[in-house]
Amino acid sequence: MNPSIDPSIASHTLRMGIKKKIGLVAHDHRKSDMLDWAYYNRDILMSHELYGTGTTGGLLSEKLGLPIHRFLSGPLGGDQQLGAAIAEGRLDLLIFFWDPLQAQPHDVDVKALLRIAIVYNIPMACSRSSADFMISSYLMDKPYDRYVVDYGKRLRE
Repeated sequence: MNPSIDPSIASHTLRMGIKKKIGLVAHDHRKSDMLDWAYYNRDILMSHELYGTGTTGGLLSEKLGLPIHRFLSGPLGGDQQLGAAIAEGRLDLLIFFWDPLQAQPHDVDVKALLRIAIVYNIPMACSRSSADFMISSYLMDKPYDRYVVDYGKRLRE
């Protein structure tokens, strides 16, 4: 860690390996977009470890033949499982094609997932263009040390 950085900003780093652990999820009206995006990026995705919520993961596996670890469907706890995987250091990136114009019955879970991704400072793409930029980054094939803020320290002060 860079000693010039204030410890209140970055308390430690977590190393991402060359093979990234990528969470994939898409709301119903964005699933076809996710499938199209994943098809276009299939070769890149194949070299990483993929995780997805039930329906999204099932579609990616069935339609594109991608090996994917599946959680429950988002509304049934899959979003929370993805969040737990982030908090436990089991995911490196999150690609979440969410639909900002469609009311979600599990909206509170969606917001919690987005919040936990920020808390643990994992790269997150919520649109196709941000996913394109992220997956084409030269950092995708390299180890990377991401800074993690010690929010507990801030709460204890």
